[in-house]
Amino acid sequence: MASSVSLKIEFGGGLELLFANQSSHKLTLPKFVPISNSTSLSSLSSSNLKDTDTESATSDDAAIPDGLKRVDVTYLLHHLRDHLLKERPELFMDKETVRPGILVLINDTDWELEGEGEYELKSGDELVFISTLHGG
Repeated sequence: MASSVSLKIEFGGGLELLFANQSSHKLTLPKFVPISNSTSLSSLSSSNLKDTDTESATSDDAAIPDGLKRVDVTYLLHHLRDHLLKERPELFMDKETVRPGILVLINDTDWELEGEGEYELKSGDELVFISTLHGG
């Protein structure tokens, strides 16, 4: 079982302007992340991210290291804000989630149907963030 998760992220509706005018990103995140959603390198130390290749490939209930959780959309939002967002974080996130007016699709399905921030990410997932807000 891999110890990381590879994702494709896309931004549209003007949201890409906050991410250096780049509408498509490929990310690799660790499979296990801090429960606090901290994205600092010290919180992702190698002692916390043990290689999971020795675990049974068929077990979805593999032991999760203390203080960690499986990577989910909430962690991804924090990662995007802390590492890819170039300006105006208040236009992307409101507290622990996306701002109202941002449509989030997970593999072409509204994230509300997938559990929103609690959705556990898997390698190959594609997430699209589209701003539905327009000035006027």
